[in-house]
Parts: sequence; C-alpha cells; structure tokens
Amino acid sequence: MKIDVLVAEIGSTTTVVNAFSGIHTDNPEFIGQGQAPTTVFEGGDVRNGLNGAIKDLSKSLGVESIEYEDMFATSSAAGGLKMTVHGLVYDMTAKAAKEAALGAGAVIHKVTAGKIRRTDIKEIKEIKPNIILIAGGVDYGERDTALYNAELIAGLNLGVPVIYAGNIENKEEIKLIFEETNYKLYIVDNVYPKIDLLNIEPTRQVIQNVFEEHITNAPGMEHVKELVNEHITPTPGAVMESAKLLKSHIGDLIVIDVGGATTDLHSVTEGSEGVSRILVNPEPVAKRSVEGDLGVYVNMKNIVNLIGKEELQKDLDGIDIEEIMNNYLPIPKTSDQMKFVERLTKEAVIRATKRHAGVIRNVYGASGKSKIAEGKDLTEVKYIVGTGGALTRLPQRVEIMKYICEYNRNNEVLFPKAKAEILVDNDYIMASLGVLSKKYEEASLKLMLKSLNLKEDVKCIQG
Repeated sequence: MKIDVLVAEIGSTTTVVNAFSGIHTDNPEFIGQGQAPTTVFEGGDVRNGLNGAIKDLSKSLGVESIEYEDMFATSSAAGGLKMTVHGLVYDMTAKAAKEAALGAGAVIHKVTAGKIRRTDIKEIKEIKPNIILIAGGVDYGERDTALYNAELIAGLNLGVPVIYAGNIENKEEIKLIFEETNYKLYIVDNVYPKIDLLNIEPTRQVIQNVFEEHITNAPGMEHVKELVNEHITPTPGAVMESAKLLKSHIGDLIVIDVGGATTDLHSVTEGSEGVSRILVNPEPVAKRSVEGDLGVYVNMKNIVNLIGKEELQKDLDGIDIEEIMNNYLPIPKTSDQMKFVERLTKEAVIRATKRHAGVIRNVYGASGKSKIAEGKDLTEVKYIVGTGGALTRLPQRVEIMKYICEYNRNNEVLFPKAKAEILVDNDYIMASLGVLSKKYEEASLKLMLKSLNLKEDVKCIQG
C-alpha cells in the first residue's frame, strides 16, 4: 500500500506510527495507527520496535506492506534530551534559559544560578548531559558569572554541545574559552536581553537542531536517522509546535499529556491584562513544564503515595488496590484497572497544572496590602486539550480535564475558568502533526481540527 507520509513516535515505552494520505490535497486523511513496545531497554534496538509498529499498522489496514513518500520521526526514547542549565539570577536568566530548554523538549536535570560550585561540578559529571546551556547577564550588563561558568564547564571535557545564550558582550571570549576543547559551541541571542524581556525562541530552535544532529543515545537511533527522509524531533517539542499552530487558529489553550513516565503541560497564552500588570517576572507566551514524578506507569507508586493509600482506597471503594498494583499493566484491561488509572491520571493532571500555573499573592508594605502575581497566567485559556494515551483513551478523560476548571473555586491559582472548552486529540496524533507541520503546515492544521472534532471554518485568530 502506498501512502503519502508515515510519522513514527518513538517513546520510552511504546513506539507508535501514524499514516496519512491526501497531504497534497484539500482533504488530508489520517488513515491508521500501529504500535509496538519500544525495544530500547536491555540492549534493544529501536528499529525493532519501529518495524513492529509498522507491521501492526499493516495488519490493521489489511495490507501486506506499506510504502511511503515521506517519513518523519519524533523521539523521547532513552530518557529524552538530557540537559543542564546555568544562569545568573534564577528568577531572570536561569529561568529564561530553563523555559527555552523545556519548550524544545528537553528534560532538565539541573539548573544553577550564580557561579557554579564544586558540588555542582560533581553533579554535572554524574548527570552526563547531552547538552549544556549557559546564560547570564542582560546585554551589556554583568559579564563575569557566565565567563566563570564557561571556564569550569570547558575544563570538564564532556564533549557535548554547549549553547551560549547570555550577555552579547561575552561572545568573543566564550569562543576563545571553547576554541580548543572537544565541545561544539553554539552562540545565540540572549534569552534575557533586557529586564522583564524574554527571548527564548532562538535558543529553543537551536536546541531542537542540536537534538537531531547529536542525540543518538537510544540503541539503533542512528539507523532511524537513515530511515527517515525528514527530521527527528523531540516528542514534547513536536507537541509544542502543534499547540502553537492551533493557538494561531482557535485562540489561547493548554495541552496536557499524561504519559507512562511524565506528565507534560504546554500552554500558549498571553494571559490577561489585569494579571500582567501585577506580574513579578515575565513568562513566555509558549511554555512547557514536564513533571518527571507524575507518570501513571513508571511512577505509579509515586502518585499513589502522593494521594495516600487510605484516601485512594476511599475513592475506589470495592477495588482491590494492592492486587492492581502488584499486577500493574502499561495499558489497563479490566474495569477496575481503568478506574485505578483514571484516579492516578486525575491526580497527575491537577498537580501538573498547579505546578505550571501562577498564583495571586497578598504582600504587605508601607502603603498597606497589595496583590502580586507569580507564574504563568492561564485565566484566558479557551481550550483544554488532552493528548497522549491516558487523556485520549480513558473513558473519563473529559471529566478528568473538566476538574481543572472546577478545582479553582477560590481563584487563588491562575487556572483556566469554567468557560474553557474540553477538546480531545481523538486520533492521538498531535506529536506527529507537530513534526509534520514543518513541511505541511496547512494539512497538519486540517488534520488537527479533525482529530479535535472542530470544524475547519472555526474563526481564525489573528496575530
């Protein structure tokens, strides 16, 4: 069978392939999906999982083989894109650098602010990052901290890509520091060029490019690069691309993906004017957070502990929790298993949203009480979108996401309001469409709207 495009999503536990036809027409179609376990652990080769998913797709379509014109891939296998980030002041340059890294699909293993210490050096060696990001100082401001950190990092001889996104006055000295090392240096515009101004897109783009160029940690990933005739993109970065494309068409939104290992939340919103006036530090329009302790499979026991076994048993009266935990499956089979995973998913969704969203606080000064805002403002969000296995397949997926709006009864947190509409990525293709949009933007948008059960004539949001 001949198709236009095949997109592979190589995850930490499952490899999914999505097939699309009619990409060059006004009516592109999603025609099928295949999946298989990701064969990356215990010396496995990701190609085996990929071939298994393609065979599963062939079987579901009732054909012997599949040929394709284009093949794209996204990957979060082998732990994703492992990074350390080093800035000057945490609430300024360190935070800006972290936002850029997370938005590109990275997993942040360490963030430092100020001059790196001996204990930091020891930890960086243990982490063995795939990429190191150095920032610090507004343009024409403080210079010494970034140079000091660069000198120490250069001395580690880790041989990984280093991105410098700090004070532009340091560029030439940074080049000299890394000139005769085994690092590959990338210099981009400052992530925090002026007070209260974020500029994270250039760094985000370089991180995604570096991912494809350098990251082949999962066994067999270098061969996947030979199979695809387009890009390999970090899966979370691909979801962010879909979220940004969707926002330009339908308005402010958040996208939540509860996975086996993590819960990712992407928000694309400027927030409200009222909150922006009292915001302590700037926030990016497009923001991603990844909660590495909130996966419903790998981190099942952690979520159970966060809820508390006694509380969980009350919520799931009549279900043998111990039996389910002792025989836990990646994909629930029975009704009781389904209810158990739904309760974990609900907890993961609320906790991830609380960590991502900002808050309103009261402060007291000489003139009395006043209000300040800290963190990301989600109050103008019009759509809450669920993607990933849990929020596209569980029976209570819509009710779980609705709880986000119900949770904020006292308005202390900057959550979406009750009017926000719940959408589900029914075809489970947002990550695939994010990477597809790099070449076929219009077709990707049409496919996305179909998956969300939205009409193509939804009013386009300008700007």
